Amino acid sequence: MIGPGQIGQAIARRIGVGKHVLLADMYEGNAKAAAEVLGNAGYDVSVATVDVSSRAAVHALVETAAGLGDVTGLIHAAGVSPSQAPPALILKVDLYGTALVLKAFGDVIAKGGAGVVIALQSGHRLPALSVEQNKVLATTPVEELLGLPFLQPDQVSDSLHAYQISKRGNSLRVMAEAVRWAKRGARVNTISPGIIMTPLAKDELTGPRGAGYRNMIALSAAGCAGTPDEVGTVGALLMGADGGFITGSDFLMDGGVTAAYWYGDLAPK
Repeated sequence: MIGPGQIGQAIARRIGVGKHVLLADMYEGNAKAAAEVLGNAGYDVSVATVDVSSRAAVHALVETAAGLGDVTGLIHAAGVSPSQAPPALILKVDLYGTALVLKAFGDVIAKGGAGVVIALQSGHRLPALSVEQNKVLATTPVEELLGLPFLQPDQVSDSLHAYQISKRGNSLRVMAEAVRWAKRGARVNTISPGIIMTPLAKDELTGPRGAGYRNMIALSAAGCAGTPDEVGTVGALLMGADGGFITGSDFLMDGGVTAAYWYGDLAPK
């Protein structure tokens, strides 16, 4: 698991029984904290550090994982939010980093294995891209991805736009990777959660963008935020035997926020 926060841990608790779970984060302390929680609950865990925007670091993580045995699952939940980073860094971590992880782990994933990427609802609020833009986001070789003309600073000048196009790119990339993973007998999907109550979400709700987030919750169909365990339930479906017919798909679970954005009270005036 890359990015062992609350959502990643919720999925790991459901699919990690009887398996060795490798927890990786850019900061060793985060990985160790998650390992303590899961270890105390009886899971077999170990930790590693990884910067998903570094090719060398991701490949080192793959080697570590493969050294533990067959790689049967990937949970990729790492990323940075618009409040945490400038556009260039968001694109490098959330877009390039995810593509890099999918390629590297797709090269070693075992037959019958499965992966899930946490993409988030923001990708669903980006206006439609052209067919060609969709294709190049999905299929451009990883090391050429950030060189695409429509990803340059004069085209992506604010953090929210970078975040939205990164998350849209994640779901498109997973569609393309699902074709490649299938050749190894494996599956991969994305989950696009809405506002899920994690420490990061609490920071956002009390930060400068908090009013907007609270408005989203109030005007959504559900009228409330989600929980990591709800995302964990979907993750378990996608990575388990009951999800054997699901691959290359994106699951939007945001309590109806996106529906309200396009067709309801959250629609831009």
